[in-house]
Amino acid sequence: MIEEYNFPDPYLEPDPHFDSKLVSKFINCLMDRGKKSVAQDIFYKALDIMSEHVGADAPLEAFRTAISNVAPIIEVRSRRIGGMTYQVPSEVNEKRRISLAMRWILQAARSKKGRPMHLRLADELSDAYRRQGSAYERRETAHKMAEANRAFAHFFLRH
Repeated sequence: MIEEYNFPDPYLEPDPHFDSKLVSKFINCLMDRGKKSVAQDIFYKALDIMSEHVGADAPLEAFRTAISNVAPIIEVRSRRIGGMTYQVPSEVNEKRRISLAMRWILQAARSKKGRPMHLRLADELSDAYRRQGSAYERRETAHKMAEANRAFAHFFLRH
């Protein structure tokens, strides 16, 4: 499970409620048009609802579990070799894993229209905690693609 977000950005301040950089980064990704206080309200309401849904005593731990459940371990990347383009499976570093998980959760929540954002986000976080939902399915799809293209792993990308 993800303990704390080791984001190297020295300007990223921890959030005021949980004193966590992981939460702060998620709120920044959630923020629209520079309205951070609105994003914080949405996130904290969603976290309260999510912890009620899953029966978690510590909402921050439930949030971390949801992020780590959605974070992909392996992904495929296009690699051009000898005029052919191959989908090469490669491991995902921790920073990208967390960024992808946050992005997928927010995209899934934003795609469900007709309800307030804090309810949509709470549902998606609850689903991620239970290893269900759109964001978790996206992770599973990425893993299946990597497994299907395992034959091209010898073209592994070295960064």
